[in-house]
Amino acid sequence: MSFQLHRVSLVHPNGQRALSGVSFAAQPGERIAVIGSSGAGKTTLLRLLASALRPTDGSVEVLGMRPWQISAGKLRRLRSRIGMVHQAPPLPPRQRVITAILAGRLGVWPWWRSLLSLLYPADIAGAREELARLELSDRLFDRCDGLSGGQLQRVGVARVLYQKPEVILADEPVSSMDPALADYTINQLVTEATTRGVTLVASLHAVDLALRWFPRIVGLKAGEIAFDLPPVRVTEQALRDLYASESGPLPLHGEEPFVLPTRALGRDAGRRKSSCS
Repeated sequence: MSFQLHRVSLVHPNGQRALSGVSFAAQPGERIAVIGSSGAGKTTLLRLLASALRPTDGSVEVLGMRPWQISAGKLRRLRSRIGMVHQAPPLPPRQRVITAILAGRLGVWPWWRSLLSLLYPADIAGAREELARLELSDRLFDRCDGLSGGQLQRVGVARVLYQKPEVILADEPVSSMDPALADYTINQLVTEATTRGVTLVASLHAVDLALRWFPRIVGLKAGEIAFDLPPVRVTEQALRDLYASESGPLPLHGEEPFVLPTRALGRDAGRRKSSCS
């Protein structure tokens, strides 16, 4: 089991409830898209899986460990096995791209190699290889404050690809990219997960990317799981119910019309399921 959440709830210090009674699990190698409107709890869910947030109620188990029941040292090692792609990567503006990429291994390397890498890049070829996968190898020695939002997102993806984690979590990883580049970047994440047999969970606002690339779709609404289904069973009505709080058409990343699967959801609409393939 890559991870398991059992009846997890999270209430922020200001009293706002972000998640309520969420049960959610994944086997190694699963690729899962979490979709829903803004404020549905997608980022909170991923931060729980990354062991960056502690649940108010319920239990969280990741890679066979319960993050809040182990020592600080074991927690650091657990976090080094989880790769997190942020919507806005937390990269220092003056940091060089190569340093940002190599930082993906800081939790794995011994302390002396980590320190040495900050002074002089320890694996230039490895960092360039991952950037090349995302068509950014020419920006290897640029400063992060010289990159666009979409380029910074690709650096964040390259950093996780270089890290080689056992679980990849991606929080709106392509929101600043054009449709073609977003599709290509998601493809790289999916390829990495498939090739190495690791779990990939991506929160996506755009339903077309989710349905195109992921065999399991989890719909999150107001902090609760509305459905957990394969894409062929996610209907337009189920999506409209999920995004009912947003006016206008369904959120799509691509410019071309997107045809939803035609198989009816039927009585399974809104029914919660623990897994599907």
